Amino acid sequence: MKVIFMGTPHYGAIVLNKLIESKHQVVAVVCQPDKPVGRKQILTPPETKVIAKEHNIPVYQFNKIRIDGVETLKSIDADIMVTAAYGQILSQEILDITKFGVYNVHASVLPKYRGSSPIQWSLINGEKEIGVTILKTLAGLDNGPILLTESMPISDDDTVESLMQKLGEIGAELMVKALDMLENGKYELKEQNEDEMTYFPMLKKEKSNIDFSKTSREVFNFVRGMAEWPVAVTNVCGNVLKVYSATPVSYLAEREYEAGEVVCATSKLGLIVKCGEGYVRLNDIQPQSSKRMKDTDFLNGKKIPVGTKLLDVEFN
Repeated sequence: MKVIFMGTPHYGAIVLNKLIESKHQVVAVVCQPDKPVGRKQILTPPETKVIAKEHNIPVYQFNKIRIDGVETLKSIDADIMVTAAYGQILSQEILDITKFGVYNVHASVLPKYRGSSPIQWSLINGEKEIGVTILKTLAGLDNGPILLTESMPISDDDTVESLMQKLGEIGAELMVKALDMLENGKYELKEQNEDEMTYFPMLKKEKSNIDFSKTSREVFNFVRGMAEWPVAVTNVCGNVLKVYSATPVSYLAEREYEAGEVVCATSKLGLIVKCGEGYVRLNDIQPQSSKRMKDTDFLNGKKIPVGTKLLDVEFN
């Protein structure tokens, strides 16, 4: 089958690579425009664009695909469109361009976790399993009929990055299988059970404060779910502290502490905070106006008194 692939980040790149290796032909790649990256704001192409260029596949980057991309997409000889974390909503006009329509590689077992950040929310909510769904894209949000699904367990060692890689690989295999099924006409689409539907919105910086009144396990899950973006934060003695990883720990306190109070802050044991239930160590952090570091390195040059209350960060 001739495929127009739409995807932008690493998750999409994994799927794209597999499609290129398959018997199917990727005739065009559509991705988001290049963006400034890093402190020097160097204009950087999406990973999918780099892969496409390496294989001499035409690349299209529309600022607003529903306005700028319709006629271009209509001019491409393709049987189907495949999306994997593309980043823009497709209009009905685009959905109707190819014979087989549009199929999406979604990183959850639908109808649960519709929306743009299923991996992150699955971690935040402490799910034990996650998966991939191949579905036909309709005008609504992740509400199309399902062709294939596959699940996998989530371990305590998993991060957004590790799950993105694992699910990308699963989704890539499923999508190639789906193309074979569609081409052969041997497939069945299953409607989603709307009663089982859950939706979670895009993550926002304004919602990144750590709530230490929750259990240590819940704090652990929140931090790892936010680690890629926007990153969990707290306020330490008036300074913003980004937290990239936190670990539930056992700690024998000398007295009672309130949730959010520092119970230990040493270069040997690290930065340990009382939660609503249990304790958590903030072990991978980035102090304000500084680089990312281990909590023990931070505490080599910074004194935080035991009993210090960690507060919410105020966003302008």
